[in-house]
Amino acid sequence: MSGYPILVEGTSIDALVVGGGATAARKAAALLDSGARVRVVAPELCDELRQRAAACSRLTLVERPYECGDVDRAHLVFVATDIRAVNARAATDARARGCFVNVADVPDEGHFVTPAVHRAGPLVVAVSAGGVPAAAARIRDAIADRFDSRFASAIDALGALRRRLLDGDQKERWHAVEADVIDESFCARIEGRTWAAQLAQWESAPVADSAGSTWP
Repeated sequence: MSGYPILVEGTSIDALVVGGGATAARKAAALLDSGARVRVVAPELCDELRQRAAACSRLTLVERPYECGDVDRAHLVFVATDIRAVNARAATDARARGCFVNVADVPDEGHFVTPAVHRAGPLVVAVSAGGVPAAAARIRDAIADRFDSRFASAIDALGALRRRLLDGDQKERWHAVEADVIDESFCARIEGRTWAAQLAQWESAPVADSAGSTWP
């Protein structure tokens, strides 16, 4: 599958998961982690789904066989039953209604695959490995070992400063921060915990006016 990677705002997604087993539960959990609203349809539901539904109002469980109209309200459809005929029918219905669909057992019947994902605060890294999910997971884990909570803290701080400067009509100043802080040694300084002092200079410096710069 040729791939075009995008990052979709999770809170804008209404997703349908067809299936009630472990695979469906993993799909639903990943969607919920992104902020999506998720509806799961299956005649039998695993304990993990029931526990998640009890703890999260964005997860709705419908305990009955799949029906073609289930796809009508979904932006994304995830087909993950253990019955090939049901998966094929749900995928066909989703395509006919213009929904993007992921098919767990036959990926080529769908529009997209789900990558292995690492999240550290606002930092999101997704890995796809040409249809070998175990390899993608190993690579994701190696990335996660390096890009940990230190990077989450740094990205949080940079994001807050970026919003403050852009909201204050200080676009040029933000570009100066990018050039100074996010240079070729950015990752090394985060790992060495030396980035905070540099960023603090920009956070505490007075805002420049049109007459001249008071930046560090």
